[in-house]
Order: sequence, then C-alpha cells, then structure tokens
Amino acid sequence: MATYTADMFMTLDGFGTGPIAFWGKEGPELVEYRYRTYFAGTNETLVFGANTYRAMARFASQMVETREFSALTARDKVVISRSMTEPLGWDNSTLEAEDALVVVPRLKAESSVPLRSHGSINMNRALLAAGLVDRLEVTVFPIITGISGADPVLADLPDIDLELVDSRLFDGRVQQFVYKPTVLESPLG
Repeated sequence: MATYTADMFMTLDGFGTGPIAFWGKEGPELVEYRYRTYFAGTNETLVFGANTYRAMARFASQMVETREFSALTARDKVVISRSMTEPLGWDNSTLEAEDALVVVPRLKAESSVPLRSHGSINMNRALLAAGLVDRLEVTVFPIITGISGADPVLADLPDIDLELVDSRLFDGRVQQFVYKPTVLESPLG
C-alpha cells in the first residue's frame, strides 16, 4: 500500500497563504530541496485539489522554460475535483471526480509509488482529520502574519498526536518537521 504525504507550508502562527511567495524567506537550500522533492521528485505521484492544481498549471504554462516547471509538467499528477472536467490541459494529469475521502484510500491501495500533495489545504485538512495522511511535512517560515495571513492550515482539526520522524533547517531560518500523525479517539483531557 502506498503512503500519502501532506506537504504543507505555514507561518509560525499557522497561516498557509500570504501576500508574497515563501513570505519572502526563501533561500538557496530551501529552493534546491523543493526542486528535488516537489518539482523534480521521482517515484511519487503528486495529488492536488482543484485550486492548487489550477494555480500550478497556470504557473507551468507561464514558466515553460524554467527547470522547475518543466520538471513538474513531466511528473504524474492526480487532481481530485468534482468541479473540474476533462481534458485538464496539463501533461501527465488525471482527473478523479469524487470526494478525496473516497479517492485517496483507493489511490493508496492501487499505487505502486508513494503519493505526495503540496498545498491543497482544505483537502489535506479533511484527509488528516480522517486519518488518511501517513506523513505530515510541515515547513514553518519564521514570520507571524496576523494581519496579512490567510488559510489557517490546521484550523478545525480533531486532536492529532504527532510523532516526529525527521526535521531539517533550511538557510538557517526555515524549519521543516516531518511527522507521523495519529488521530486521537477522543480529545485530550
């Protein structure tokens, strides 16, 4: 059975979207790691919700000449959406027009390679709450965006225990934590 990794970016105060990319905190180590694991990663299938897929497909069409988006276009991609229709228009993309809570268990059972999803906050929050995420990779940017932040990454989730299985520091400031999540049967306390 394939594993499912939810790969999430957030600020220290838990927001997943801000006014500028990487909240202005990108550096060469982070950029190279993202290239190797997300853009040019091998032996994984990328899984997107509709909004993230549309954004990435738009970026890919505008940045055809870049190594990042050329590599991303070459990867196998699955988009989970009941609002989109085929043809999707981005190479190596497959549409699954069902609820993610139905699709992901099937993909995990059928796939010969691991599954990775970056962003797709609402979809991954639902999968995390349902206990369908095997690895949660959280990259924390050292900024608090109380006014400009949007899309709280971990809002409205049940209590979930996190076992730390790996961690990294990029460029002396951006932290990544890799957890094995377990949804608790009842709230703490």
